[in-house]
Amino acid sequence: MNIRLIAVASGALLTAAALAGCTAGSSGNDSGMGDMPGMSHSDANTDTHNQADVAFAMSMVPHHRQAIEMSDTLLAKQGVDSRVTDLARKIKAAQLPEIETMNGWLTAWGQKAGMGGMDMGGDGMMSQRDMDALDNASGADASRLFLTQMIQHHQGAITMAATETEKGQATEAVRLAKKIAAAQTAEIATMKQLLASL
Repeated sequence: MNIRLIAVASGALLTAAALAGCTAGSSGNDSGMGDMPGMSHSDANTDTHNQADVAFAMSMVPHHRQAIEMSDTLLAKQGVDSRVTDLARKIKAAQLPEIETMNGWLTAWGQKAGMGGMDMGGDGMMSQRDMDALDNASGADASRLFLTQMIQHHQGAITMAATETEKGQATEAVRLAKKIAAAQTAEIATMKQLLASL
């Protein structure tokens, strides 16, 4: 009887100790994980920046805005291939939050958000004439023109992103530049396939 009681008591103590160990380990991991992606960590990554980071954000914001304007122009049309409208929606969905992110950096860096000039050359920006042509196009012609223009636009963004990756200092800005380059390279491949099928 005594032996059985001792065994039960020992088992209970071991279970309690194991549970305590799991709880301690779990809370330790939670606090560690919570520290990793914290705001202060992100802020630190964009605190240290240079002129290349500022130029990247100030130029990419209006660049993104024009891509969204082009997408909105296409989405307002009738008779456009659904694959092309799906792509336009995808571009908008990706670039709107990136604009907010970059404007946040510019504000933190003491810059006027989204006020950068686009006189960089080779940036892929459309002229007013280009924008008018897209506005006036319809149906399959609109699909083809949008894809042709957006390929050029994306190529300019990839060039800008490559410059930031090479010369930028802010960790988060360089990370975004790499993300933009990868995403838009993939979209260019998709757009070329769509063009060939229209």
